[in-house]
Amino acid sequence: MIYLDYQATTPLAPEAREAMLPWLCGPEAAGFANPHSPHRYGRAAAAAVEVAREQVAALLPPGGRVVFTSGATEAINLALIGSGRRRLAVSAIEHAAVLDTARFIDPAVAVLPVNGEGLVCPDVAIPDGTGLVAVMQVNNEIGTVQPVSALAARAKAMGALFACDAVQGAGKLAAPDGADFIALSAHKLYGPKGIGALWVREGVKLDALIHGGGQEGGLRSGTLSPALCAGFGAAAALCTRLWETDRQHVESLWHKARQLFAGWTLNGSETARWRGNMNLRLPGLDVARVLSECRSVAFSAGSACASGSGRPSHVLRAIGLSDRDSKSAIRIGFGRYTGDDELEQAAAAINAAARAQGVI
Repeated sequence: MIYLDYQATTPLAPEAREAMLPWLCGPEAAGFANPHSPHRYGRAAAAAVEVAREQVAALLPPGGRVVFTSGATEAINLALIGSGRRRLAVSAIEHAAVLDTARFIDPAVAVLPVNGEGLVCPDVAIPDGTGLVAVMQVNNEIGTVQPVSALAARAKAMGALFACDAVQGAGKLAAPDGADFIALSAHKLYGPKGIGALWVREGVKLDALIHGGGQEGGLRSGTLSPALCAGFGAAAALCTRLWETDRQHVESLWHKARQLFAGWTLNGSETARWRGNMNLRLPGLDVARVLSECRSVAFSAGSACASGSGRPSHVLRAIGLSDRDSKSAIRIGFGRYTGDDELEQAAAAINAAARAQGVI
């Protein structure tokens, strides 16, 4: 199986797995200890959690704290609901974790449009009285990189908070500048599933969603998993170390893929994007048939979170595509562990399936 679905999840880095193993051990190694316990075993587990917190924080701006969560969805809920702001503005291409949470808080939420390139204009109209603006760093479906620094400055100037879903950008791009909240997820940067984090700018008030033991500075009660924290931290540290190598590798794969998929139309900006994400379409393509015929290749027809819904992509609709064209798009994602030969084999299979439909 050739794996080309890096936006859904990334492979677990071997280094992250190794960092997790000691904290999954039985009584003989005491790796099972509760990090909130006061005894020696508990203190050792707590120390591992704090090392991981520092490693994750190294991906984020100074002047804030990292709160561990179960994933980015919880982190986003904590930021948007816990901020206490009741008038929200979010981009039209946000992940459902932002869109649905924003609508829960503010049924009249202002939706900020994007242009045909999949970008929010830095000068987009934001309604007066908005208390929180949320715009993602990198879109999970089409890979476009948003002008978050300019938008964060706009929010600050009008007295609003700025929240950024940095799930697809963390560990790959520089951290969003000017945000008050930044959400990220370990399994999108070669770490384990089941853990994420919310970065909170110093001085920003936030109310807890989950109550109980008062862990994570009172913001997120519940026993932390040292194993998951250690894996997240190791993955983050690896991203810090391999930042440039990963970028160059993805850039090389991007140029190769553009040649291999000549004749396909790219969805989203060619330049303002993370190049590990290639969203393509062919008029008249039956994507379900292509997916069925290319069973040796793992790729996607859109967001994994909306898989099986049957609904056209709200992201592709937002950039002006018809429902028909939206349903003719595929998403190919690659990264650190993708080989040139794998990309070539996958492209050959996908193109052959498209040719069999007579659309190439």
